[in-house]
Amino acid sequence: MDILNKISENLQDGNIEMVSELTKQAIKEKIPPKEILDNGLIDGMNIIGEKFKIHEIFIPDVLLAAKSMYAGMNELKPLLIKAGIPAIGKIVIGTIQGDLHDIGKNLVAIMLKGAGFEVIDLGNDVPPEKFIETAKRENADVIGMSALLTTTMTAMKKVIDLLKEQGLSDKIKVIIGGAPTSEEFARQIGADAYCYDAASAVECVKGLIATESK
Repeated sequence: MDILNKISENLQDGNIEMVSELTKQAIKEKIPPKEILDNGLIDGMNIIGEKFKIHEIFIPDVLLAAKSMYAGMNELKPLLIKAGIPAIGKIVIGTIQGDLHDIGKNLVAIMLKGAGFEVIDLGNDVPPEKFIETAKRENADVIGMSALLTTTMTAMKKVIDLLKEQGLSDKIKVIIGGAPTSEEFARQIGADAYCYDAASAVECVKGLIATESK
């Protein structure tokens, strides 16, 4: 088995130390950093995402795989920066103002990082203005918002209204998620996509960025 397959398999098993060691070994073997990232770490996280989607594995398994991914990324990051390899897109994510729930949002952030996106996580209870300011400053492609309370859902519309007011709705796409949200609600407030879970969020964001770059 080649070393990149070993990285992928150990990542899926949540073997943090082995992923770190194998990534170091792959670097020593002069395998290009992007190849280690795509065919080792991201490959492993993609498989985890698929397994999570069909309920073959559960949240603790995803969190352990993510820790393994970060262990490998710690070894790779300096080389990726040096080589000037960009992330496949940039997303600002957070739970909307008034809402302190963040388990779902954290999972989405993990899956997006695992798929090769740069994620700026604003945490929970995030005011609409902060989403906009951060997305503008960071030149983000997408804003992702989560809510678990019906009382906080309405604040999502304010983010979209602010984007429209500032003429940014063509440049910055918006995805929403969380238990009380739906495809219909996304349409009502003018969001670009509704994502029902962490695995579908990756597909959503990839789709929006692909459309944007055409």
